[in-house]
Amino acid sequence: MIAFISNLVIRLFGSVYVLYAAVFLSIAYYFSTYTHDKWRKLNVPHIPPLPLFGNSMKMILTLEHPIDFYSGVYNRFPGKKFCGLYQMTTPFLMIRDPELINAIMVKDFSFFTDHGVDTDPSTNILANSLFMLNGDRWRTMRQKLSPGFTSGKLKCMHEQIKGCVDQLMNVIDGKLQTCDHFELREMVNNFSTDVIGASAFGLKLDTIKNGNTEFRKYSKKIFQANLKQLFIQALLLFWPKLVFTLKLKQIPEDASEFYKSMFREVLEYREQNNIIRNDFTQTLIQARKDLVSNNNGDESKSENKWTEMDIIGNAILLFVAGSETVSTLICFCLYELALNKDIQDRLREEIVTTKAKHGGQLSYDFLNDLHYINMVLEEVSRLYSITLIIFRQATKNYKVPGQSLVIEKGQRIVIPIYAIHNDPKYYPNPDTFDPERFSAEEKSKRPNGSYIPFGDGPRLCIGKRLAELEIKFILTEILLKYEVLPCEKTEIPINIRGSGSLVNPKNGVWLSFKPIVTI
Repeated sequence: MIAFISNLVIRLFGSVYVLYAAVFLSIAYYFSTYTHDKWRKLNVPHIPPLPLFGNSMKMILTLEHPIDFYSGVYNRFPGKKFCGLYQMTTPFLMIRDPELINAIMVKDFSFFTDHGVDTDPSTNILANSLFMLNGDRWRTMRQKLSPGFTSGKLKCMHEQIKGCVDQLMNVIDGKLQTCDHFELREMVNNFSTDVIGASAFGLKLDTIKNGNTEFRKYSKKIFQANLKQLFIQALLLFWPKLVFTLKLKQIPEDASEFYKSMFREVLEYREQNNIIRNDFTQTLIQARKDLVSNNNGDESKSENKWTEMDIIGNAILLFVAGSETVSTLICFCLYELALNKDIQDRLREEIVTTKAKHGGQLSYDFLNDLHYINMVLEEVSRLYSITLIIFRQATKNYKVPGQSLVIEKGQRIVIPIYAIHNDPKYYPNPDTFDPERFSAEEKSKRPNGSYIPFGDGPRLCIGKRLAELEIKFILTEILLKYEVLPCEKTEIPINIRGSGSLVNPKNGVWLSFKPIVTI
């Protein structure tokens, strides 16, 4: 039959067209499979890939959530320190062993300093941000921005956060006038948007009162990728040079322009009016003076020059990432406390006792003196690892300790945070919410590298302490005033496979709030 069809095609179109087609198909097949023998040659355990899609066809076509894709690969190779996978034609090495993870992120960090994300400032405004910077540029920017998150800076942010918390409590009181239960996600997102705006940038956004402001609208556009953005992300794995050549935007243009304009205006206004505040914006202004105004890069190499967008990109990263991830963790915290009344009562008891110890003041020192709340937050961060994975790229050849494998320079690494945090080998009954896992005794039993919700080592999340301060503050205020309970709309278990590549509640978080009556 095949011979008959071939003869028919040749008679109809001529042999030259068949030859062209055969050459085209051969070239297409080569470029869609030419990397797919890497793990076989290196004797690394892996799942056989499909042409073009590798192992990620279902995820690329949105038929499988990233949670299930990465967890599926992780669970396929129990007992292995690492395994191979292919996202499109790009080979990734998944690191499964906590000891090796700790070596890569901490002990031998100098071999894996970069995230290895393909991007370009002309297609992605966040390419200038700390998350995507590499090598010496990352080190320099990290050094310039770290002073924005010292204990002294966080203490100064306390009053701004308190003002936002007071507004949120008023909104909750208002909702309870008509119904004892409501959906939390949007309300808490608005709150965290106001917190990061006020505490880090001195902006009074009033998102809690006014709802869907432009800040919230464009933040959603960045995190809730549409089909166009998903296609560009897939193309980056197959043909990144094409993305950069065609200037395909990795972030929606209107969102990029809005944030670019807004934060440039904030920085210029503060400088022109000589407004000095002890916040993150002041750190950005100083970084701009040191890096852009003084332009201390090598003039002969344009890539070494710092620009205004290096500063703006970091402002956008802190604002967008800080508001979205923190609000999601707050919602998951309240959800688990509602379902585990004994844990909620114990936490409330600690808060009441510690408050009395600090003279009834919800001060910065009071929040730092809460200990059980740290265990609760750590368990929430384990069970709902907002960031599914961490990427790294080898910056020089690395011999894996105790193994024959050499991780070559340029090799991309994926560390499956969510899968490790939900592995019964390290966390028995992982679906159970149990803050006792994070007592000092229990933590000492687990290997380093088995708990990394904020990353680890020199690239530990720079905003970690600010996020924890915000979450502690709002949980404390809510638990002092209300009992948080499930209602008829509470989803049990909650669906965490929302849009985008982060862990988030797909159908929102519905809970009931019952005012605590004190005598």
